[in-house]
Amino acid sequence: MACLRASSSRSFPMFSSKGPTRHRSWILYLFLGVCLTSEPVSAKPDSLKEVTDGSWEEILTGEWMIEFYAPWCPACQQLQPVWKEFADWGEDMGVNIAKVDVTEQPGLSGRFIITSLPTIYHCKDGVFRKYQGARTKDDFLSFVDEQKWKAVEPVSSWFGPSSFLMNAMSALFKLSMFIRRCHNYMTEYLGIPVWGSYVIFGLVTLFSGLALGLLLVFIADFVLPSRRFSSPDYYQKKQSMEQARLIKQQDDEQEADGEEDDDEEEEEEDEDRNEVLSRRRGSPEGRPEPKGQVFSDEALRKRVVTSHEEEEDT
Repeated sequence: MACLRASSSRSFPMFSSKGPTRHRSWILYLFLGVCLTSEPVSAKPDSLKEVTDGSWEEILTGEWMIEFYAPWCPACQQLQPVWKEFADWGEDMGVNIAKVDVTEQPGLSGRFIITSLPTIYHCKDGVFRKYQGARTKDDFLSFVDEQKWKAVEPVSSWFGPSSFLMNAMSALFKLSMFIRRCHNYMTEYLGIPVWGSYVIFGLVTLFSGLALGLLLVFIADFVLPSRRFSSPDYYQKKQSMEQARLIKQQDDEQEADGEEDDDEEEEEEDEDRNEVLSRRRGSPEGRPEPKGQVFSDEALRKRVVTSHEEEEDT
């Protein structure tokens, strides 16, 4: 007990001298931790929204003002401060203010057919109108607050961002951006020359087109087979048609042979007729020779010669 009291008496002055200091240090650490980990409650969230290829359907509901820009565009850089100030008023007016980076979102660039920068669109419940006015904060506010967008002709449904045509354009722009990135990767990182990259893309396009064509043919034959080949009696009909064709061909050949025989008979008749006429001409005084009297060619020739001599004598 005496030793215990002695030890406690020796240690008491040490704790009594450093106790308040350690207490203050813990309070200081606690205060710094609270200051560092706590978020400012009064901080205002960013009122300027960003629209991407994956979230663009959000603009189909409500009222929106959307700016299409590119970081390298000087006119877009001049408009950014004004557009941010306009976005601060959007929550008070109940309008969503957004921006789209066309270099990062090629699908939206094709979906809205962006041909100039910056381009601004107004959207009200899925109906889009292109803003053509001045680009100041007051003009933007009056365009929305006074509903001047009603005087602007809306974009046709054929060219609306949710139409089939614009979906195809969006896919085409995405494909072009993918090809461009592949080209840059092959030329910059793999060291392939530019002409080599073009040759690779040409071969890929050729073989992919052939494969797609064969696939479409197979699908068409499977889904819509030809009635001629799918009928069970097709080959029987084909055989009967072939037999009918052969029979007709034989009939045509027989008719041709009959016509040739007729021609030969006519030629024989013509020869006989000519022979008869020649005999009549050879008889004296042009009279026909009596029936049943047959003369040879030599006798006829002699008679003709004698008749000519007699005429000469007379």
